Amino acid sequence: MKKELHAVTGAFGYSGKSIARKLLAEGHEVITITNSWKRKNPFGDQIRAYPFHFDEPEKLTESLRGVSVLYNTYWVRFNHKHFTFAEAVRNTETMFRAAKEAGVQRIVHVSITNPSIDSPLEYFKGKARLEQVLMESGLSYTILRPGVLFGKKDILINNISWAVRHIPFLMIFGDGAYKLQPIYVDDLADLAVQQGKEIGNSIINAIGPETFTYRELLETIAKIIGKRRPVISVSPMIGHWTGWIAGKFLNDVLITRDEIEGLMTNLLYVDAPPTGKTRLTDWAKQNANNLGRKYSNELTRRLDREVEYSS
Repeated sequence: MKKELHAVTGAFGYSGKSIARKLLAEGHEVITITNSWKRKNPFGDQIRAYPFHFDEPEKLTESLRGVSVLYNTYWVRFNHKHFTFAEAVRNTETMFRAAKEAGVQRIVHVSITNPSIDSPLEYFKGKARLEQVLMESGLSYTILRPGVLFGKKDILINNISWAVRHIPFLMIFGDGAYKLQPIYVDDLADLAVQQGKEIGNSIINAIGPETFTYRELLETIAKIIGKRRPVISVSPMIGHWTGWIAGKFLNDVLITRDEIEGLMTNLLYVDAPPTGKTRLTDWAKQNANNLGRKYSNELTRRLDREVEYSS
């Protein structure tokens, strides 16, 4: 029986790597479409890498020729002079068209909790636009809506832990009562691969089994890594400027105004049953010795497309 060919965007990165690993374990042939095709291939000759070729869609179409299922994790976290939300939306629309032209049978697309075409936040508005485009494409699809991911080499949970280790207090925006439902990256990958086998269209909230307020999340991490810290409440404006200044020292973007607003308006929370099974508290306890030991630099990952992810 011939192996099915599956394509994963960003298989040398974070969530894409977990999805690719699951697909290989199930015996599929896998390729990756990536901006980081010069980066060290952690899969050796098991996965072939192709550039996105967003500016040459006919090449992107050819790269996807023969693919049964496309798993899309491509996106950006914030606007930057080298990448923007608007560009990410246009590029993803190009990829969806190329997939249809290439004969791809199904797309499993990673979105975000609570996207809205009317949102004032570009992140959530852009994600809603792409969901709309996919639903109108005529392709078979599943849309996964995670909020916060955690696991080895993640950004948010690792860098919160790093801050807890290096800063003598915990800073929250407002009262910190807004909620998050972190999902383990391998649970998201399991869900994605399972949905690749389905036929019907669906939208799934990809959330973990634990719900935290932001205050509880910080306090829980601090307790697990043995660094009890006092909690200081600041206004969103002060929080943003503090993050901006720290980002200048770290040569990174720690947090944006949109991310703070998204957090504080509970856009990373949904009232739905969990689809992930791994508890953040259990995983953090198992990895407490290494959690937050190194800072994970988002800009380095985005701009240096040859160096392997660290931390």
